[in-house]
Amino acid sequence: MSSRNPEVTRDVKLLSILYEQGLVKPKAYVDPNASNDKKKKGRAAKPQEVPVFKKDESDPLAENYGDLPLNMSQDLPTRSWTKIAEIDESKVGQELWLRVRLHTCRAKGKAAFLVMRQQSSTLQGVMFVGDTVSKGMIKYAQYLSNESILSVHGTVVKPETPIESCTQKVEFHITKLFCVSAAARVLPFQIEDAARKVTLEEEKAADAAAAKGEETKKSDKRGDKNTPAPTVGMDTRLDNRILDLRTPCNNAIFRLNSGVCRLFREYLYTQDFVEIHTPKILPGASEGGANVFELEYFGKAACLAQSPQLYKQMAICADLQRVFEIGPVFRAENSNTHRHLCEFTGLDFEMQFNEHYFEVLDVIGGLFNSIFENLNTRYAAELEAINAQHPFEPFKFSKDVLKLEWKEGIK
Repeated sequence: MSSRNPEVTRDVKLLSILYEQGLVKPKAYVDPNASNDKKKKGRAAKPQEVPVFKKDESDPLAENYGDLPLNMSQDLPTRSWTKIAEIDESKVGQELWLRVRLHTCRAKGKAAFLVMRQQSSTLQGVMFVGDTVSKGMIKYAQYLSNESILSVHGTVVKPETPIESCTQKVEFHITKLFCVSAAARVLPFQIEDAARKVTLEEEKAADAAAAKGEETKKSDKRGDKNTPAPTVGMDTRLDNRILDLRTPCNNAIFRLNSGVCRLFREYLYTQDFVEIHTPKILPGASEGGANVFELEYFGKAACLAQSPQLYKQMAICADLQRVFEIGPVFRAENSNTHRHLCEFTGLDFEMQFNEHYFEVLDVIGGLFNSIFENLNTRYAAELEAINAQHPFEPFKFSKDVLKLEWKEGIK
């Protein structure tokens, strides 16, 4: 006979269910017989106390700054929002509303300087105590945490000297400052540290230090040249991927990825291609020479698609003549390299030719020329953002399509 208390067993099962559903969090276990040091380690850390900004309601400009209530979409949009990337000298004198992230803020005395960011574009905002800015507004700006989302209203002004520390060379004189969503006061790392150019050796050293629970040496805020700047290791980046993707370089990489797919589509559309979407769960391997990821599909054996090749050929036989697809490809190849091919996005096309396979080479050549040329012109800002952190030489290519006949190819 079991000596368990049925009520205790029921409570344990209930707690187990709540834990699996994420409704409760387990507390750290503390051995009552353990030493005081072990007890301290076992207890959960106290949450950081966040200072609360107390607005002076007697401030005549109190309505022009502060934390906004939760947006419940109760009011229809009435404001026109401007992108930072669009702000230049042509907008000098205009009053604009911006929705931005706070990159950094320096506030002292009767002045505040804010670097505001939208994706990879930055703009300097300034506030000086006067008719439109109060001392309370300066204190509020100083209270805001980096990476918070702000709604800002102000006027575009052309400074005497172009702002070199931001992508936009004009200034934004802020008259209204509201916090939409406040970020945590202590972040795993600062965006400016993650965006800094570092060597592979420095990155590995930062990972090793993080694994030991150590911190990389930080430079003085005023810029001590003798003290190395903090380095963000790859492990820390991947553990906090959302923050890492906010850096101008990583943001630009994703935009280039999207740009290549867009240019691929645009060119093939001009060549009378048809985009198709093929199945990715198949009853068997679609081609030989590569292993497949097997899975159970409602009681039947299936695998993830290695390639859309079979379906492209079917489309050609169905008189579509020219087809293409952009989609995921899965290959169970245990390559054990950092550039493995287990999963990638394939850009495939298939076409019929009338007389010679050189017709296909002409399309391939035109496709690559179009992609390379448009990347250099339409995505110059993204390439510049990547080059700032990971320098590279300008890509050079020949517009002439290399065509080799069989006799030349086997030499």
